[in-house]
Amino acid sequence: MEEKPNLFKRVLYALFNAINISRKIILNLLFFSLIIIFFVSVTNDNNLVIVENNSALILDITGDIVEQKHQVDPMDTFVNEALGNDEQHPEVLLADILSAIDSAASDSRINSLILKLDRMGSSGLTKVNIIAQALEKFKDSGKTITAVGENFTQDQYYLASFADEIWLDPNGWLILDGYGRYQLYYKSAIEKLSITPHVFRVGTYKSAVEPYMRDDMSEQAKESNKLWLNDLWSKYKADVADQRGFAVTNFDENSETLITKLEAVGGDLGQYALDNGWVDSLKTRNQVKLALNEMLGVEDGDDNFRSVNFREYLSTLTLDFPIQHAFTDNVAVVVAKGTILNGTQKTGIIGGDSTARLLRDAREDDSVKAVVLRVDSPGGSAFASEIIRQEVELLKQSGKPVVASMGTYAASGGYWISASADKIYASPTTITGSIGIYGLMMTFENALSKLGVYTDGVGTTEFAGFSPTRPISDGVAQIIQMNVNKGYQDFITLVADNRNMTKQEVDSIAQGRVWSGAKAKELGLVDELGSLEDAIIAAADLAEIEDYGTILIEKELSPTDLLLKNVFGQASAFLPESTFALSPIEKAMAKLKGELESLTYLNDPKNIYILCMSCDIH
Repeated sequence: MEEKPNLFKRVLYALFNAINISRKIILNLLFFSLIIIFFVSVTNDNNLVIVENNSALILDITGDIVEQKHQVDPMDTFVNEALGNDEQHPEVLLADILSAIDSAASDSRINSLILKLDRMGSSGLTKVNIIAQALEKFKDSGKTITAVGENFTQDQYYLASFADEIWLDPNGWLILDGYGRYQLYYKSAIEKLSITPHVFRVGTYKSAVEPYMRDDMSEQAKESNKLWLNDLWSKYKADVADQRGFAVTNFDENSETLITKLEAVGGDLGQYALDNGWVDSLKTRNQVKLALNEMLGVEDGDDNFRSVNFREYLSTLTLDFPIQHAFTDNVAVVVAKGTILNGTQKTGIIGGDSTARLLRDAREDDSVKAVVLRVDSPGGSAFASEIIRQEVELLKQSGKPVVASMGTYAASGGYWISASADKIYASPTTITGSIGIYGLMMTFENALSKLGVYTDGVGTTEFAGFSPTRPISDGVAQIIQMNVNKGYQDFITLVADNRNMTKQEVDSIAQGRVWSGAKAKELGLVDELGSLEDAIIAAADLAEIEDYGTILIEKELSPTDLLLKNVFGQASAFLPESTFALSPIEKAMAKLKGELESLTYLNDPKNIYILCMSCDIH
């Protein structure tokens, strides 16, 4: 006789069936919900952006301005927006901003531009200067620019100064604090934790390792940093003063002068900004609305002037699936943005293997006749930098000229990968140089001994069993330092060979020292001061081509990723926009987290780095 299942088995079967049915129901609901949202998004007439005649483009930039966005899973973006989760660190492409401004200048439907920059994050002087040049061209078209802000940070105000008028909220503030380089130092903390730092470096001014050796900035680092910081500040003051029509001395650089001016207006920062010529008018939100209505004109039956914001306007300029124009000859642009790490990395970080692959793709593409390497990097792994540079050499050997175009940063490893280019372009405010090298590792034998943990054993050689839990012998330390010395000699030899200089000449301006782009040109480290567009033209000239296209060589998305990007990447068109606001405490914690992560995130196989930590400015 067949034995009937007992009660326990019956309960298990029932529970399994219930879970299985629930799983299917949930998955089906999720699937059909996504399908419904997709079809609603593409069929809803309200999602169609129509730019009316006599409209103002509101350039409301939200987030950090970058040359290349960090890769984010499109599905994650969609889910976060659907759940109303704010994006913590939104990014805006510099190219998108320039595209919107340039298009608006020739768009007969756009009659003016409103700069609303309250939520614009970090950018750097180089990037805002590029945007400012686009704003100048916009004004040359005969259209006006008005900057409106409740507050202005330094970068925000730089852009605002290129407007025809600047309006500030009466309760707002505007204080320009200049440029500074301040960082955390860990020497005493490392000693208290009984951690043993092992530092190997070449270069009097190679200050990237100073935080682990000292509790303050060395005089050599102060000297080097002060020089390029002053170059940037002088450029900032000259540009703003020229736009606002006052002297470069109209910048309050000490507390005594500022306090005197604030006392005269009863501590009113808004009135101070007005009296000092920083802004043209103080207006509340309602006064701004009424003034814009009067200035731009309100159509009959409308409550406000006609406008289109940056995000909406940009959507009218781009296609979800861009059409590739079939040029016989192309200049390829490869973007190298971020810290240089070994191996394959996501977009927004330079990978020794992944970035080299992009250069190899350009070399193997018969339509590509020249390459522009757009560099925006403070450096990183020495090993990965050399992997990338070798691909630059192979491009040149294949008969395709390479032009390096430096963005905000092209220092240390960023300069290493640029050095072999046929020509180097930089912005006057590019932070470059920092030709030096260092090795860094920590061992924890003393810290562990306090916990009663020890490492011991035997090996067939002095080098066997290398571990951060054991001390480094003098012999091993000497070997590592010799390797670092060789790395420095390789670096200055590389620069000397490619810049038509002697090693002695390079060494005199190297030693880890940082320079502005303008000074680097004087020293022979770069060839020309110019934009990415100038570099593209130069690359075409070197390749002797006239009728050519410009293509971006980037990591190819899989068909699934491409579909997700184009479906879910449009979620922002019909879901609420995220906000961008970090408190001072959040900013401080983010800085601390970033500096501490720098102890562990670099992955050079030999622990040897060409990284410019001094490139971070505040």
